[in-house]
Amino acid sequence: MHHFFVTPAQVKDGCCYITGQDVNHIRNVLRMKQGELIAVRDGVSRNYICRIEKVGTDEICTRIVEEEDRKSELSARIYLFQGLPKSDKMDWIIQKAVELGAFQIVPVATRRSVVKLDKKKAEARVRRWNTIAEGAAKQCGRSVLPQVTDVVEFSKACAMAGEMDLGLIPYELAEGMERTKEILKSLAPGMKVGILIGPEGGFDVEEVEEAKAAGLCPVTLGRRILRTETAGMAVLSILMFHLEA
Repeated sequence: MHHFFVTPAQVKDGCCYITGQDVNHIRNVLRMKQGELIAVRDGVSRNYICRIEKVGTDEICTRIVEEEDRKSELSARIYLFQGLPKSDKMDWIIQKAVELGAFQIVPVATRRSVVKLDKKKAEARVRRWNTIAEGAAKQCGRSVLPQVTDVVEFSKACAMAGEMDLGLIPYELAEGMERTKEILKSLAPGMKVGILIGPEGGFDVEEVEEAKAAGLCPVTLGRRILRTETAGMAVLSILMFHLEA
């Protein structure tokens, strides 16, 4: 079944009204007709099975058939602070982070980030990244539409992650798997968790110290050095297991 997102304001009087680019997708790509069923998420907490009633030029009117009791979200909100990688790696990172349950992805400009984006390029990239996030959320049946924020500087990322209930910074020089296990065991439902991942070149030593001063906990991901596109997925997988096991 095809999935679509609306805002709570687009749900009223027993109907869900779909607008924007999804109208063209339903009309001209999927060629769906009156009477067909689709899944609709309000992007906050409610999931519906809806029957298409009217296919218009600018709006699709659907009637709610039933409300799904679907719990597809993690019980904690996980924020991935991702150091800007080269090439199109960020596209892949966003797609997989959404599939693994990330609540929000924050692109971070670090000292060793090769990619340098001016304001115009950054805005275009963020728009693209949010399109990728939406596609991934639809594909994997998320109830919430994860947001990719504007690119932030490293200091701001540290401050944001440091204010959360748990802030983690995987670091290749971090030692003590037992200490990492204890930190991860503190994860509990309802928490806000920040994960700060470095770019291809890793973190500068001063950046790690700044992150620690902001309250983030250095953790090890094992004996091997993981690529930037692997490290975040490893942490998300571990946290997902702890929350859903």
